[in-house]
Amino acid sequence: MPYRRLPNTDAARIKAMQTALKKGKELPPYKLAFSSKSIVKLQHFLPLFEHNIQLQRQTMNSQNKRSKNYYEIQHKAKTYLTHFIRVMNMAIQRGELSKEIRKFYSFEIEDSNVPLFNTEAELLKWGNCIIEGEETRLRKGGSPVTNPSIALVKIWFEKFNENYNFHKTLAKRALDYSEKTNDMRKEADEIILQIWNEVESFFKNTPEEKRKLECESYGLVYFYRKGEMDKLVQNGGIGTSQWN
Repeated sequence: MPYRRLPNTDAARIKAMQTALKKGKELPPYKLAFSSKSIVKLQHFLPLFEHNIQLQRQTMNSQNKRSKNYYEIQHKAKTYLTHFIRVMNMAIQRGELSKEIRKFYSFEIEDSNVPLFNTEAELLKWGNCIIEGEETRLRKGGSPVTNPSIALVKIWFEKFNENYNFHKTLAKRALDYSEKTNDMRKEADEIILQIWNEVESFFKNTPEEKRKLECESYGLVYFYRKGEMDKLVQNGGIGTSQWN
């Protein structure tokens, strides 16, 4: 006897439900192999499931498309901040600026190290510290650090900040759709299982080979086990291409 295999991918779930729904539209209720209650549930659920899957894919595609640009902007902002700190430290070494100015940027007076900016959080933290510190220092009459100027640093940092917030929004949206899809998969599996059980029950007194074909027309999927397949082929009961 072949065994029934329930769908285990979203595409297979959608195909199974679409096939059952098509049958429901083609046949009058008294000829349909599953209940009116099941078809009503299917009609309501399937469009919602398909729509959520579509939104999830669109969001993920948008994430993937924007990721390269996002990381390029992040690298650019990191580079400008790094160069600004290095130029500031070199000016201190040459005696052009006092080491006391490091306090404006939230550095220790004797600390000439450049932050690594290994994470987005570090880049955001130090970007704000450097920009706010330099702007405060300039308002108090300090001479500006140049090449790069704080204005140019700020342009790239604000670009990064804007893209970071959008990147986070997309990531949150993708996660929400993914979690919703996970919940909906459970309901999809319950609906498919209910319909398939009803269909098999409807055709339970039909001869085996015809019963299998009738059930398959409703979207049920059957597989022969290896030994059963070999035996059927040897007996000429089935062509190998039908089940490969």
